[in-house]
Amino acid sequence: MAEARHWTVTIVKYGTRQTTRSDVYLNYGLYHEPDGPIGMDYFFWVLSDGEERLLVDCGFSRHGGESRGRTLLIDPAEALRLAGVEPGTAPTVIVTHGHYDHIGNLPLFPDANIVMSRKEFDFWTGPHADKPLFAHSVEDSEISHLRDAAARGRVELIDGEREIRPGVRMREIGGHTPGQSIVFVDTADGTVLLASDAVHYYEEYERDIVFTSVADLVEMYDSFAVIRRLEASGEIRHVVSGHDPATLSRFTPVTGPLTELAATVGGKR
Repeated sequence: MAEARHWTVTIVKYGTRQTTRSDVYLNYGLYHEPDGPIGMDYFFWVLSDGEERLLVDCGFSRHGGESRGRTLLIDPAEALRLAGVEPGTAPTVIVTHGHYDHIGNLPLFPDANIVMSRKEFDFWTGPHADKPLFAHSVEDSEISHLRDAAARGRVELIDGEREIRPGVRMREIGGHTPGQSIVFVDTADGTVLLASDAVHYYEEYERDIVFTSVADLVEMYDSFAVIRRLEASGEIRHVVSGHDPATLSRFTPVTGPLTELAATVGGKR
């Protein structure tokens, strides 16, 4: 078995929006809590072990963001470059799910290998993807790009769980989308869980509050329970949310061009 490697995770915020709690939580009135404002940040994640960089998701495209009223804080291509991932190179890209804000910049990496859940790929290229309650979260051109990449042999589909590199594991967990996946990253500060949209906001899994976009409600509740159990057992040390504006403040700020837009977790102490 290959020796485990320690990775550092860089969390990069490239976009944001302001909305209300009733807009982001499903059937919010059932909680009998007052509505109010809430922010939503947009991230991608870069993994580095000093020799290789892996990209976990790649953010929304300018068109995908503008058409939905999202605010770009920095051009994603520039943010990727500043995080050490040069557009035009071919890093392995781990895709947690097929929504517009997670695959919108795949065309920047025309030769990259893409790793994602087979269930996720099959859903977005299958007969239900065009239903309005699903289709609003994707761009047709981006799904076509995934199809074309698969036809060229660039998409590796996983079933259940797969080690992507020593120290980096991907697990299908479902709920938010049929093949929503999470990523475990071994670091010098313990295992980091990149929850992506299995946990948009920390209070989702802490309080069992469900995000408005859900493919399987029972699976979503089960995914919260899995993450709580992993955290309580010590199997994971840090949870990195998919959209919570509090995310960066939980970890080590980055200085330089990405000041206030990035943080690291898991670096050597």
